[in-house]
Order: sequence, then structure tokens, then C-alpha cells
Amino acid sequence: MRLAMIGLGRMGANIARRLMRGEHEIVAFDRDEKAVATLAGEGATAATSLEDVVARLSAPRIFWVMLPAGVPTESTVEALMGLAEPGDIIIDGGNSFYKDDIRRGADARAKQLHYVDVGTSGGVWGLERGYCMMIGGDKETVDLLDPIFDALAPGYGSIPRTTGRDAPDGRAERGYIHAGPTGAGHFVKMVHNGIEYGLMQAYAEGFDILKGKSSEKLPPEERFDIDLPDVAEVWRRGSVISSWLLDLCAIGLAKDHDLEAFSGHVSDSGEGQWTIDAAMEEAVPANVLAAALFARYRSRVEHTFGDKLLSAMRFGFGGHVEVPQ
Repeated sequence: MRLAMIGLGRMGANIARRLMRGEHEIVAFDRDEKAVATLAGEGATAATSLEDVVARLSAPRIFWVMLPAGVPTESTVEALMGLAEPGDIIIDGGNSFYKDDIRRGADARAKQLHYVDVGTSGGVWGLERGYCMMIGGDKETVDLLDPIFDALAPGYGSIPRTTGRDAPDGRAERGYIHAGPTGAGHFVKMVHNGIEYGLMQAYAEGFDILKGKSSEKLPPEERFDIDLPDVAEVWRRGSVISSWLLDLCAIGLAKDHDLEAFSGHVSDSGEGQWTIDAAMEEAVPANVLAAALFARYRSRVEHTFGDKLLSAMRFGFGGHVEVPQ
């Protein structure tokens, strides 16, 4: 299939590359001309503007927007709706708020356009590992786009099949789902990121306790000098808390035992707060997720070793660099 990738940052460029590996054709556009030139050198068709993007696609056009949530995505989707023709498809693959998707989806339908929201997880590793995707939109459009999602997904890989699972739709086992109507994809991804906050915070606090065991505040006989890289490594191998996030902890600690490259200022991109907002709307208790979110807020005024580990994990999976506020 031929589609446009609009936004060639850490995620967008690698999504485009993975699609090209799957023999899809990419029209590449970004405000950064160097990013466009780089991808064009790898086989994409360069576009110089959104108008040029439209001209280089045939109906029904497919526009994949991969930009930061908020104004960048909002303004780009609005511009595309003004340029697109009936039957064209706009995909938002970023981390937009799901209620914005519902609104945009209604605007698109009024213009006889199709709007699909794709919650995309995989970070900077997705080019090689594939992307886990949670998709919202009408069934006909999502089914039409299936070759794109199939090329991006991890596939069955080496993960054992779930015992007792007997589902007619095999897409979940290959790494992507049609979660429901417009907004459902980003809603599922939002909760995914809220859970991510909680898991990361648990690792951060646990390693903080391990590191603190050598503190002079403790009686000498109760002090242990724990080798944190060794603990992370052994927990990766057969323990019940093994995970990709723990793998990233191990990588970060192996490179820098004291994580001196990180200040411990832990940013967030909004999904944690949105998850707590949803929990409040539904009257669902979310104690752990709320505590993890507030811990990130606290990290911006005082930093712990655990906060440094959180920053190391964020850099590990998403390439997120600390940005003091």
C-alpha cells in the first residue's frame, strides 16, 4: 500500500522504515528537511508540504500522522481535513487524548473522511521488534488498513501461545487489535501507559530500597552493599517479576551503576493523568497508578536514586531525554 508518514521523529521515521521493509510505499513529510532527506535516501518519496503530500497520493489517500499530542497533531489533522477528499483516511498514531479522537472522528465523518486512532507501543526498539498497536475506528476502514498493521506488528515471534485461549481473531496474538470505535484505540493505549507508570515506579522504589541498605543511617551489622546490576540481571532470568522494563533497568545499571547520567527529573506525556481522570469518571479505585503519577510530579522538586532509574527506563524504551521544567 502507498501512504504518507507525517512526522519523522523517533517513532515516525522507524514506522516508515518498517513499512518500507514490508514493501509498502512511503511519502515522507516533516518540517525538518534533513529528516525527509534521510528517509528519501532509504527509498521513501519526499514531500515538501501537506499539499505536496496530497498530490503524491492516489485515492483513497492514507495519511498517518505521527506527531506529539496536542497542538502539533490538532493543527495537522485540521489541515489534512481541509485538503483531503471524500473517502480518504487520516490515522493518528501518536498519544492523543481519546476524547479528542472522538471529536475529530465526528468532524471527519461530516466531511465523508475516515479517521482511525492507533495507540502505538514499541518505542525506539519497534523497528526491529515490531509495534504493539491498539486501533480505534470503523471496521471497514480498519480491515482495509490491515496490511499496514500486519507489517508493523511483531507477529507471533517466540512467545508461547496463551493456554486456553481460543479466539477466532488472531490479530491480538500477532501484536495488534481492533479495540472498538473511534477513540477506543487511544483509550486502551492510555491505560497501558498508566499501568506502565505503576510498573516503572515499583521497580524504581525497589532498587532505591536495595541501594539504601548501605546507608550510614543503619547499624553497621545491618548494612549490605548490594550489587544492583547483578540483582537486575538475576531477576531477569526466571523470576516472576521479569519484564522488558526490568531488562532496561539491567541495561541502564550495567552502563552506569550510580546512574550519574540522569538527574532523576521524571517527565510525563499526559497519559498517566488521563488514566487517573478516567478512573475518577468511572469511580474505579486506582491507588497504585495515582501514586506513580504523583511520584513523577514529586521528582521534579526532589530527586532520588529511584527517580534516576525511572529516567533511565524512559530513555531506554523511548529515547526520552530529561527536560527540566
